Amino acid sequence: MNIQNTIETKVKEGFLALYNTEIPSVEFQATRKEFDGDITVVVFPLLRYKKGNPVQIGEDLGKYLVETVEEITNYNVVKGFLNLVIADSFYSNFFNKINNNSTFGFVSSTTENDSRMVEYSSPNTNKPLHLGHVRNVLLGYSVSEILKASGKKVYKTQIINDRGIHICKSMLAWEKFGNGETPENTGLKGDKLVGNYYVKFDQEYKKEIATLVASGLSEEDAKKQAPLFIEAQEMLRKWEAGDKQVVTLWETMNGWVYKGFDVTYKNIGVDFDKLYYESNTYLLGKDIIEDGLKSGVFFKKEDGSVWCDLTEDGLDEKLVLRSDGTAVYMTQDIGTAIQRAKDFTDLGGMVYTVGNEQDYHFKVLFLILKKLGYSWSESLYHLSYGMVDLPSGKMKSREGTVVDADDLMDEMTNTAKEISQELGKLEGYSDKEKEELYKVIGLGALKYFILKVDPKKRILFDPKSSVDFQGNTGPFIQYTYARIQSILRKATFDYSNGSLSGVEVELHEKEKELIKQLELYPEVIQQAAKNYSPAVIANYTYDLVKEFNSFYQNVHILGEENQDKKVFRVQLSKKVADTIKSAFGLLGIQVPERM
Repeated sequence: MNIQNTIETKVKEGFLALYNTEIPSVEFQATRKEFDGDITVVVFPLLRYKKGNPVQIGEDLGKYLVETVEEITNYNVVKGFLNLVIADSFYSNFFNKINNNSTFGFVSSTTENDSRMVEYSSPNTNKPLHLGHVRNVLLGYSVSEILKASGKKVYKTQIINDRGIHICKSMLAWEKFGNGETPENTGLKGDKLVGNYYVKFDQEYKKEIATLVASGLSEEDAKKQAPLFIEAQEMLRKWEAGDKQVVTLWETMNGWVYKGFDVTYKNIGVDFDKLYYESNTYLLGKDIIEDGLKSGVFFKKEDGSVWCDLTEDGLDEKLVLRSDGTAVYMTQDIGTAIQRAKDFTDLGGMVYTVGNEQDYHFKVLFLILKKLGYSWSESLYHLSYGMVDLPSGKMKSREGTVVDADDLMDEMTNTAKEISQELGKLEGYSDKEKEELYKVIGLGALKYFILKVDPKKRILFDPKSSVDFQGNTGPFIQYTYARIQSILRKATFDYSNGSLSGVEVELHEKEKELIKQLELYPEVIQQAAKNYSPAVIANYTYDLVKEFNSFYQNVHILGEENQDKKVFRVQLSKKVADTIKSAFGLLGIQVPERM
């Protein structure tokens, strides 16, 4: 229990003892710099439960807390704010407890049936991963790591959209225009090669539409009657019928794409525990619809189509089975969710990392699963996120204007290289060391820029401004970590032992502020997990780094004459570095030992 939890418990006890009234919660904020204190209780919200002068209520509570909480040595009240002074010994004792704790902030998984499945990426096999996928995979992977740190067991998964008309478009274009091209004989990654033929299909399809329109057809009719489109539809029909030649081509080209995806995932630093394929799941759910009809969750219309009436829940009627008996996406998603719960019997909930254009879809999905009686449906979450824009404008994959994920990572590495060379920070590095460092800085800049923003917000991503060694950026935080490693290398004495336990010590204001920031880390992890928000971790890390840099500028570390204080300050610096590394690990970001 941290000091804030202790104080909250005691404020509630004090309010009950003083005013015979229970309060549900206590609001805290950091004490403003101009006032004496370490943590502030905001009195104004308590006036809902006890009418009176906020200053007097603050005085009453302050006196009660000083008498009952050993760590509180003094207090002062400014208007409706109760500022509490915490003893230095509390902070030094706290630091001694966490100093050699390598898993500080993390909670071991102890609760059964409280695991989570996190779905992310879920690409189509007709094109490479692009900038939109980058935000998706970074969010999904980071949320997985944060949930694990908070005490949950996590299964990372994706459903690969490996069937449908869009896949057939790439296949057909390769058959017609490919001349036997393969990743091996072209030197192209398989996903890029297949993506080129998706673009090629669109180019040729548009030519056919233009010809038909010129002959007198409307554009709408031309789109439907274009020979390429009709052939793609026929190819899809053959695939669904199991045509051997079509299925073989499908397996070959998807195989190229999977190898390409694997390279991209490895380079960006994400992985998966379980893969689902739409070609295996697209027929799931139909039996569930039958069961739902019998139980009254669904109803059938005159044309034979099956629907779920959600109007009483503020939504509308939702189609779950067409009149010809074929499934819709909702049917598949219902079936896939239930299949996952069967595959992982300890599953307590699922997190779907999908763009905000699907908000309504997931509201409906979760509500239907709840109506079907699945207890885990209460723990389903749509990790909805906004689009990523570039200064150059909107991306369109079929027109080939998408920002390829591999190209973006290369650009980030090159940007890091240019800026590092301009700043002249890498003297004494070998060429190999430099190239590795450029990758770490470039990817760190990309990941941090995307993850520091609340997932729901749209992002305008500017590669150049993200690789900045000043401000709220990945490289700034990485540079601070490397600075601390330099301090540790220069420490010629043994700082692994020794502590402030049992020693009466007066902490420097900057030491105290730094320990206070460290104390927040476990709660920050829990908050990030609760809100499914890596931004909470990212911005905490930035605040920790700012606090360390203020400490670094205001106190002597290696130049401190008192040996106990010197050891303590080196230990404190190391703990900050360890926490930066831990927090950045939750974001999937590496930290360099030197910069």
